[in-house]
Amino acid sequence: MPAVLRGAVRHVLGWSLLILGVAGLILPVLQGWLFIALGALFLSPDVPVFARLLTWIESRIPALRPAIRSARRRVAGGHNPSDSPPREP
Repeated sequence: MPAVLRGAVRHVLGWSLLILGVAGLILPVLQGWLFIALGALFLSPDVPVFARLLTWIESRIPALRPAIRSARRRVAGGHNPSDSPPREP
């Protein structure tokens, strides 16, 4: 996928998840914080506020650091399938 298209899809998905998250804070059926976290993750490569938020979360909760960094690499397009451990048959 071209980088421009990937960035556009990332923005649309990120902002949609944030809107859904805000709605989830009001509606009892949706987990608002989860959608807000996913939206921030998708927007972090392009929006500095969300990048700083994830960095702050990494510093406050060190146990989440590996998961956040792995997710950031995947969202930013830096995930290489060969980096994954091989699956056992």
